[in-house]
Amino acid sequence: MQTVTRPVDNGVNVTALLGAREALAQAPAAARFTWRASCDWVNGTHSRATIEGYHGLGEEQRHKTRFTFDADHPEVFASEDHGPTPVEYVLVGLAGCLTAGIAAVAQNRQIQLRSVTATLEGDMDIQGILGMDGDVRNGFDAIRVTFEIDADATREEIEALVAQSQKRSAVYDALTNPTNVAVRVQ
Repeated sequence: MQTVTRPVDNGVNVTALLGAREALAQAPAAARFTWRASCDWVNGTHSRATIEGYHGLGEEQRHKTRFTFDADHPEVFASEDHGPTPVEYVLVGLAGCLTAGIAAVAQNRQIQLRSVTATLEGDMDIQGILGMDGDVRNGFDAIRVTFEIDADATREEIEALVAQSQKRSAVYDALTNPTNVAVRVQ
């Protein structure tokens, strides 16, 4: 009996990614990126953020389209609920970063994915942001990420995909390591 092997296609151009990595090794200054977002207040706790351009590869770059994101707070916070809360966007960013990493690593390791679902939960005591208790932090106390992955791979290979994605995730790094954040008024 002859086995027909289909090429793995998770939609990630690993050849281009590895080529970019090689090129950037020769020109490390081009690897410095500056991501940007702007945000305008709409009303109440509702705001609208816009993402369009960024700096990378030594010059200004633009996305194919302008992206807008509404943020608000739910009615239980006496708000209008015009969009996810900003902390929910943090969970979305982490989920997207880890999931993209899994797809890229799987493609590079020749593992065909059939489905990847990430479920995230972030625990927060809002007494901190409400100023009720100065000893309670304003942010998440804990974040849990659970993956359900169906792939042509063993459980150990799938766990290794997740571990490598976590190791290289920019959002995971930003959440788990101190990041200098400067806030100023012009």
